[in-house]
Amino acid sequence: MNNRSETFPILLFSIVKLSFSVQEMSIKGDEPPPEYIVKESKFGAIESSPELGRIPIIDVSLFSPPSIDTKEAEIELNKLRAALSSSGCFQVIGHGISSSFLDKVREAAKQFFDLPVEEKQRYSREIYGGREGYGEDAIVSEKQIRDWSYRLILRVFPEDQRRLNLWPENPNDFGEVVHDYATKVKFMMDVLFKAMAISLNLQENSFSDKLFGEQAQMIARFNFFPRCSRPDQVFGVKPHTDGTGLTVLLQDKEVEGLQVLVDGKWVRVPIVTHAIFVNLGAQMQIMSNDIFKSPLHRVVTNPERMRLSVALLNVPDPETEIGPVEKLIDETRPRIYKNVKNYSSINYKCFQRGEVALETLKI
Repeated sequence: MNNRSETFPILLFSIVKLSFSVQEMSIKGDEPPPEYIVKESKFGAIESSPELGRIPIIDVSLFSPPSIDTKEAEIELNKLRAALSSSGCFQVIGHGISSSFLDKVREAAKQFFDLPVEEKQRYSREIYGGREGYGEDAIVSEKQIRDWSYRLILRVFPEDQRRLNLWPENPNDFGEVVHDYATKVKFMMDVLFKAMAISLNLQENSFSDKLFGEQAQMIARFNFFPRCSRPDQVFGVKPHTDGTGLTVLLQDKEVEGLQVLVDGKWVRVPIVTHAIFVNLGAQMQIMSNDIFKSPLHRVVTNPERMRLSVALLNVPDPETEIGPVEKLIDETRPRIYKNVKNYSSINYKCFQRGEVALETLKI
């Protein structure tokens, strides 16, 4: 194992043992216990069907040579900057990943979550420690409201930091599918980081040098949201901002659930055929000196259907200091944030306490 600082640290917490697991309660249609019930939230009440959001659609194929020098690319770069300066998210097309392969990624996730509980528990993070592995919500705060979901979290890059004992052997092509998908998404992320810099009239490597270096990490997070008898009271994932550079989300093909806060209102993120959802992480908001915004988002539960999603998270090397790019600091826009290392760890702890980590770094 690599001895570098953990982006997802080993946290000391006590697991609260409930009478039944989320999956068992879902199958039985039981009322969720108090640990899952949202009694009050400063981020707004749960709404199962808010209005459908107008999430921008960006053609990433225009950001690579020779297309990047065309009028169409200039228009698309302006759309990208506008999206990231407002909602902080967009749907990507032109990514070059076939629909059949995206379905293969979804199917690999489904086959894993369909395994018997005993087999999935072989990869439990409770056995091996840390945040990687399979399990429900980790308890890091006494007042924490738990998420109605299961997750399988794996470090994909750098390859020498993979904990292969946590990578499922069933389905038998799981590792190959995850590696291939992450490699394709990593290329797309690199293109997007450079396009973001160009949209702000910066050198193209202004963000990627720090956020996308050799020791930058890519974390895969497979999410399973069982049916819930009280979608009006229980979140699949609590409201939060991501502690990443970028988060790339492959949504369920049929079932909505992701919501984003836009102009003070929660909106539903639509499922767009062939598109992949991208949202800005807080570390890019810091580096852009608050020009770009990391969106507050959440996942609601569904009383009738289960839901899957696959997120790939780009996280800088935890030893890399992140701060506003100097060329984005001037008299009209002074420095907004302090420099920070291992922001992802700060963000995770604040998330479980229902706080926004970015607020703690403002000057």
